[in-house]
Amino acid sequence: MNYGAGAGRPGGRARTRVQVNRQASGDTERRGAAVADAVVDFVQRLRDNRNNRALRLAFLRKAGDNGDLYLAHPDTHCMVLLLSTDGGDEMRVLAVRDGARARDELARLTVEINPVSGAVEVVDQSEVSENVLALPDRATPLFAAYDDQTLIDLGVVHSLLPAIRKVTTDEQFAKLLTHNLPELTRDVLLALRDHVEPEDVRRHITDEWRADDDVDTHDWARAAKRPVSQAETDDDAVLGALGRSFDAWRLFLHPEQQRLAVADFKGSAKVTGGPGTGKTVVALHRVRHLVDRLPPGHSRPVLLTTYNTNLALDLKERLRLLGGDELLRRVEVKSVDALARELVQESRLDVGRPLSDDAAMDLWHIVRTELNLLEYDADFLDSEFKHVILANRCGSWEAYRRVGRPGRPRLGNAQKHDVWQLVQAYKAHLGTPPRRTTYALIADQAAELEQRRMARVEEQARYKDEQGGRDLVHREAGSGMWLKPRYQHVVVDEAQDLSASHWRMLRAMVRRGPNDIFLVGDAHQRIYGSRVVLGHQGIEIRGRASRRLTLNYRTTRQILGSANRLIEGAPFDDLDAGTDTLDGYRSVLTGLAPQFWRAPDRLTEMRAVATLIKERHDSHGTPYSAMAVSAPDRDSVIEFANVLVKEFHLPAVELGREGVRSDTDAVRVGTMHRFKGLEFQRVFLTSVGDGQVPHQRIEQYRVTNPDRYKQEEQKARSLVFVAATRARDELIVTWSGRASRFLPTDADEIAYPAADLFRHDGPPSGSAAA
Repeated sequence: MNYGAGAGRPGGRARTRVQVNRQASGDTERRGAAVADAVVDFVQRLRDNRNNRALRLAFLRKAGDNGDLYLAHPDTHCMVLLLSTDGGDEMRVLAVRDGARARDELARLTVEINPVSGAVEVVDQSEVSENVLALPDRATPLFAAYDDQTLIDLGVVHSLLPAIRKVTTDEQFAKLLTHNLPELTRDVLLALRDHVEPEDVRRHITDEWRADDDVDTHDWARAAKRPVSQAETDDDAVLGALGRSFDAWRLFLHPEQQRLAVADFKGSAKVTGGPGTGKTVVALHRVRHLVDRLPPGHSRPVLLTTYNTNLALDLKERLRLLGGDELLRRVEVKSVDALARELVQESRLDVGRPLSDDAAMDLWHIVRTELNLLEYDADFLDSEFKHVILANRCGSWEAYRRVGRPGRPRLGNAQKHDVWQLVQAYKAHLGTPPRRTTYALIADQAAELEQRRMARVEEQARYKDEQGGRDLVHREAGSGMWLKPRYQHVVVDEAQDLSASHWRMLRAMVRRGPNDIFLVGDAHQRIYGSRVVLGHQGIEIRGRASRRLTLNYRTTRQILGSANRLIEGAPFDDLDAGTDTLDGYRSVLTGLAPQFWRAPDRLTEMRAVATLIKERHDSHGTPYSAMAVSAPDRDSVIEFANVLVKEFHLPAVELGREGVRSDTDAVRVGTMHRFKGLEFQRVFLTSVGDGQVPHQRIEQYRVTNPDRYKQEEQKARSLVFVAATRARDELIVTWSGRASRFLPTDADEIAYPAADLFRHDGPPSGSAAA
């Protein structure tokens, strides 16, 4: 490209497409709001007119045949490095620096194309080399077992190899990771350091990043266009998020996430993955992609749904941040129960007022007592009703007697008959004036109503095909309904907690076809409901339409490793007929190891937790709202809240069904169930003692009902797993008496005595257990 006498400024038409790569975004966030504001303003001005002299674009050097590097001054305090391609019509911000040495720092950066991912990558080779100590005599480098070609083939950037060969200690390695390394390089090195075999690294990491096309390491125009190299900043809502401490998902997607968000599927698709892998991120971007493909209109043909109202509200707000009100105007965002209730109300059926969860359980206690069948507890009866009788549409005793019950506790015919009598008594109570119902019954009724509606839609579609449109207007007018499905696309978050009735309803809301249902979830986090085989509900997912995410963006490796051990060895499904594991599940974040604190009694434990919270706030500056206390049951929640507020005068609020709908700077206190879908900087996982987690009441089933025992134990493991993985930076586990068997076998030995917190010579703040 020839600029003639134009002093190296890109020419051509003024309008420029501007992108910002993920490393530049990281640079901006680290440098604070002033630099972020300057970069945002610069990108907007560059986009409007690249020939504006006030931008102070200066040619630096050629990157290759179709790429050039430029420097520019967003303001007097900072500079940016840009890559120009396509004759200047496309420009990418690659790096941001501030201070007196900004120009020198940007000029020395190495810019190259990764041969595996095809991404444009930036490395500060000088800074890395300066901060990695020279190789000591006779010391063995950490990555000596892997030759250069192996590392390059796995995706490690070539220019970093000399520095990597000097790393001999974990301290040096940790220092290397503090630099803004290309993500693929960082992921590969972390996995190798964790002794993952190269073939497994290739399968779980490298292949996820691998470009869909052949990579030409000299084709800068093609490299800059790959999603892995950029973020779209033509969207003002996304541009405004640059450097403002918003979550990274609002700017960038991992290559595998990007593929899933924009892929075309022949039918339904499913994405699974452990906590923090960005499943919800993918779902939100999927919604935006589906809306972008819609013709102009004012309807809401895309449904985004999840398990409860609190999560639905959060999804709606995140969707607003992603695409603004314009995106929300084309999307229906509701919880599945709210959706079901609206359908039943729309039909004008008199089903009564739904009972709360506690009231529904109380009713089971009443019918157990009335029929003198106390051997069947309320939890079991409620689950059997929802996940066997309603799930399989058992409308008679004979249907229930014959139905299969995989994964459920075994029952003989006499026991089934007892359960059937209890269910009939339960329903009779609900029908007694004033008429009442449950959310499970509403979902079942909504599914039936919607299936009938879809049957009419399909029948009329067949009539239209047969008649070629003749007499259709008259037929539509007589039908009293719109001849189309409710939605064109359905996207489901937290899919593992939906019941069979929910799935029947959703299946009937969208016609079978390309991109009809897209769902994300993780059976390891199933804390409500029971296993549902999607194929049995008419949701067929085949081949590459079922994908796994394995990279955790939220939780440190140390916390994740401890959380994973909570569920090791337990079998889990893949939300369908197959099985799932956390094989390849990993985090690129490092931090403190989880701490363990043992108390001699309940009160000492609660006081210890309060003391730790106060110390984190006063000494570390952690806001109270960034800390949360999790307990197994609501009685424990109330106890902890009382100690925090009344004895230690700390602000605390309880996490309810709707979460905390305020910005109050107060510690969040809730049951492990309430932690679903949330995250906090520091989590205090309390009451994890013997007989509390899992609760001692399940011991009655160990001999009498082994299937029930296994089911209850697995549910308890998932519950603790969910609560533990809500922690972003620090996880503190406490108990009184003996430790739960879910914790490490030597937990009681390695734990700090909680009483030490009340001595001057206690453990240092922020320390980790051995």
